[in-house]
Amino acid sequence: MNFQYLQFELSSTIGVLTIDRRRSLNALNSEVLGELESFAKQAEEKKELSVLIITGAGKSFIAGADIKEMVDFNQKQAEAFSKKGQKVFSLIESLPFPVIAAVNGFALGGGLELALACDILFMSEKAKVGLPEVTLGLLPAFGGTQRLTRAVGVYKAKEMIFSGNIYSSKEVFEMGLGNEVVAPSELMTATLLLAEDIKQRGPLGVAKSKKLIHTEDNFTLQDRLQKEAEEFGKLFNSHEAKEGMQAFLEKRKPKFNNM
Repeated sequence: MNFQYLQFELSSTIGVLTIDRRRSLNALNSEVLGELESFAKQAEEKKELSVLIITGAGKSFIAGADIKEMVDFNQKQAEAFSKKGQKVFSLIESLPFPVIAAVNGFALGGGLELALACDILFMSEKAKVGLPEVTLGLLPAFGGTQRLTRAVGVYKAKEMIFSGNIYSSKEVFEMGLGNEVVAPSELMTATLLLAEDIKQRGPLGVAKSKKLIHTEDNFTLQDRLQKEAEEFGKLFNSHEAKEGMQAFLEKRKPKFNNM
């Protein structure tokens, strides 16, 4: 994987993707979105990946979309840019393995929207988070109005989006956004520790759990429960389930295919 703005490192099935456009605080332009799309499509096929961590280079996660690129957009171009971001973040959200956002600094606008598309969100104590699009006369257009509402509820999402305010990681964590807030020096360590835990688990069980959690909203609860039971049953045809249960009975660590 050779990219201009992305750096990727793979160590023992755990991948770390760093967005590096630090002169612009890693702001998202069409080129970065294009590279993220290419990366996501390639990563989906990588059998050796069990967990992906996404972070930003320098002092920022992603400071938002690139205003210098957007300022001269007409209506058609703006809508296409929105759809591009939505498509890319949906690709990341639908990857068959867990994706963890390690938010090390500014996660504003498109930066927060990318973090919301991840499965798990760790934040530095120094991170600054928000959807300030309305301060520019715009609105969150990479999925923010939908994913933030699901993350923190209608009332807090409206507060954050309507005000356009920027919040500390502690403030948004108290709203229910994110999994953990840690010291800046501990961010990647804490994220990697969780990734190591996930890596030790059955990859099929983790992947199917993620897929079930993301079942579309138009399914009824009974539809979801039926699908859960079906996927549970299918796992009993796998080596993974047999190995996991046998290892438990034998009081040893299981040997899954990703280890």
